[in-house]
Amino acid sequence: MKILVIGGGGMVGVKLIDRLARDGRLGSQQITSLIRHDVILPPPPPAAAFPVETLLGDLSTPGEAKKLVAMKPDVIFHLAAIVSGEAEADFEKGYRINLDGTRYLFEAIRKAGGCYKPKVIFTSSIAVFGAPFPEAIPDNFFTTPLTSYGTQKAIGELLLADYTRRGFFDGVGLRFPTICVRPGKPNLAASGFFSNIVREPLAGHEAVLPVSEDVRHWHASPRAATGFLLHAATMDTALLGNRRNLTLPGISCTVGEQIAALRKVAGEKVVARIRREPNETIIKIVAGWPRNFEAKRARELGFAAENSFEDIIRVHIEDELGGKIA
Repeated sequence: MKILVIGGGGMVGVKLIDRLARDGRLGSQQITSLIRHDVILPPPPPAAAFPVETLLGDLSTPGEAKKLVAMKPDVIFHLAAIVSGEAEADFEKGYRINLDGTRYLFEAIRKAGGCYKPKVIFTSSIAVFGAPFPEAIPDNFFTTPLTSYGTQKAIGELLLADYTRRGFFDGVGLRFPTICVRPGKPNLAASGFFSNIVREPLAGHEAVLPVSEDVRHWHASPRAATGFLLHAATMDTALLGNRRNLTLPGISCTVGEQIAALRKVAGEKVVARIRREPNETIIKIVAGWPRNFEAKRARELGFAAENSFEDIIRVHIEDELGGKIA
């Protein structure tokens, strides 16, 4: 089995590739080769029992997708995107990368023709939903995004469903929760503070909280994100029917509850490193985000996440800090 990971240099892409390298297989099938593609140079490839090839390029460049599809990967993980804050700040760049790049990929697969019909796993986002919301958003709730990023992801979902319906590929769209706690340095995502206020204090650094503590949101860990992708790639997609896009499980909690969980796991000294500094731009963006989901369909299909935000913090300490707190 040949696997292509587009966006393989991003946090989730790196973790996915590391897991595939450790496992050596995807489900019951042995991996014969893996291609990782990104605009940035990823970390050195992990030790694996199969060859790992690294390709640098921009999926939104005409012709780039055609080159990737010509390699005939059996499974394509499409993780490439620019994040919410950047897509909102740079309208043209957001549509070029998040929409044009996706459509170029889908079109390249369609035009490959013949018997080629890969499985395509597309990372969408809960940003496809917009206020007003019920207390818990059901699986059949309509998509009315209130950001450019959410709009771009919603269009990608529609394209994926239609290209799958027409038989060009076997697609699964995954509406990721906000992934928390993200390792590494802060990025341009408007949601970055959800990770910052946990990651930085645990590492001994100050973190800025730009919103009020009553802001509620939907979270899952990087470990859960990897699990989502692997399950989507190995599940029986006939169970999805024509509803190819899934809202994934997560934990709904307020920022205040995040901080309380951090206090319980790591103590008051760590929590004291959080500094309140309101940011009106971020406050405005976050105000239109969804807060809680039923995610019943995804759970019934076997997708799973953590049971509490304390669990999410402990996953970060185990996976990124070697079990130690600064």
